[in-house]
Amino acid sequence: MITSLIPATGGAIDDDALHRLYAYPVTDRPYVRFNFVAAADGAATSGGFSAGLGNDGDKRIFTVLRRLADVVLVGAGTIRAEGYGGELVDDDARSWRRGHGLAEHPAVAVISGSLDLDPSSDFFGQAPVRPLILTSTGAAADRRTALERVADVVDCGTDTVEAPAALAELGRRGLLKIICEGGPAVLGDFTRSGAVDELCLSISPLLAGGDGPRIAVGRSPEAAIGLTLSSLLAEDSALYTLYRRAG
Repeated sequence: MITSLIPATGGAIDDDALHRLYAYPVTDRPYVRFNFVAAADGAATSGGFSAGLGNDGDKRIFTVLRRLADVVLVGAGTIRAEGYGGELVDDDARSWRRGHGLAEHPAVAVISGSLDLDPSSDFFGQAPVRPLILTSTGAAADRRTALERVADVVDCGTDTVEAPAALAELGRRGLLKIICEGGPAVLGDFTRSGAVDELCLSISPLLAGGDGPRIAVGRSPEAAIGLTLSSLLAEDSALYTLYRRAG
């Protein structure tokens, strides 16, 4: 049972309340929401995967976040590590999306500056919608040719994918409600570019240990980005935070 600590409403939080809590603001520009889970000691993985840190409440919120989004944005490293093959939303989510004027399945976009992706993988072979790959002009031509058979490939930078260019491409396609599911390098790049609007961070009541990554890696921004705690939910000692960019 998920309960709300901030705001303090008392009682259980149902799915309708979650939809209201996580609703995107009305905007005419791409709005970037990141979703991560971390252990209480800061580890972003357990046994090499983020899935080992989540619980039932985290999964419920994860489902709602995907249900609300125009596009699921993910880094190539996360695709290689966690697969992402097949449907990303279930039948109930597709029905909800139809009823709320959204496409049955959110678009799926991958950030890959080098195009180090396998075009024969389940991610492409079982894709419910044609994937969009945001890449750089420096990517190998043979990889580009192979991937263009199974996805739309768009340049968004010269040597690496630049966050502003990636967001401009998503905006051009009308994909304004963005849920980014990783990985740490993507959050690091978007933070450095000042392109993060929200962070949904689930804190698992575990001490995972090890030398796994943080939720963000890479060069630091010139100045830290301030956040405001918008909501705090809890279930079975796990905490679910929703931070919005201050100001």
